Amino acid sequence: MGCDGGTIPKRHELVKGPKKVEKVDKNAELAAKWKYCALSQEKLKRPIVACELGRLYNKDAVIEYLLDKSAERPNAEAVLHIRGIKDIKELNLTDNPEWEGERRNAKGDRYEDIHCGMFICPVVGLEMNGKHRFCYLQTCGCVFSDRAMKEVKTEICHKCGDPFKDEDIVVLNGTKEEVEKLREKMEERRTKAKTKKSKKSKAAETVSAPSESKDETQSPQVDVAGKSSLQNGDESSQSAVAGPSGSSSSSKGNKSSTTSGTKRSIQNMEEKSEAFKSLFTTHSSAKRTKEQTSNWVTHTPYHF
Repeated sequence: MGCDGGTIPKRHELVKGPKKVEKVDKNAELAAKWKYCALSQEKLKRPIVACELGRLYNKDAVIEYLLDKSAERPNAEAVLHIRGIKDIKELNLTDNPEWEGERRNAKGDRYEDIHCGMFICPVVGLEMNGKHRFCYLQTCGCVFSDRAMKEVKTEICHKCGDPFKDEDIVVLNGTKEEVEKLREKMEERRTKAKTKKSKKSKAAETVSAPSESKDETQSPQVDVAGKSSLQNGDESSQSAVAGPSGSSSSSKGNKSSTTSGTKRSIQNMEEKSEAFKSLFTTHSSAKRTKEQTSNWVTHTPYHF
């Protein structure tokens, strides 16, 4: 039966009771949400992005997922709602001056504060370590604590000055109820965007349809006009071919009448001087006598 060698068993070794529910360490859970990427489980490093449900990711990990969605990943369920790069927003975070990173406890001989956050609220100064609620604005990506948003109520961002609405506020790493509300808002927003796109496409189709019909109605008119112009051109060409002699004679007569009316000898102009008139061959000095003229003229002389 066992228990040889003088061993004395205890009751809890022999009787098995109900198993205790394992409790998750709260500090470890907070560190996993606020210091590690929800997809790759690596430490958060700039650039840091957030989805519409308020989860934190490394931008490189999200881009790798979008490029290759078929690859197996441990936490692929946390990214199923992300369809593209437009579904995430890069966060504008404020660094914590007290955060020293891994250099602080490199030797392991110093106390490491687990609750010290890498980032803080720029208004109140609270550390973003999970103990305080934080949210970001979808318009500009600036991150603030919930206390700052309640104490300083404005419609303009405290950090960059961009306007925003209450619908643009997204809680980071919220509870299950808050995540469900954010999911409902996300679905409503996407359905509205789809309806807007469908309306725009229908409007574009309605605008393009009457323009096409107008083009179709105008095209036969143009064809008729082209045919009539062609017919007129043929008739004019035929008339030109039928009477070329009459047209040419009339044109010659008009030219001769115009030239005869406009021609005038320079030698008859009284306002011109004799020096100016002597430049032309019509002047009396340019005319040769019979003695000066030669009896013969060689047109193509050849010299051998």
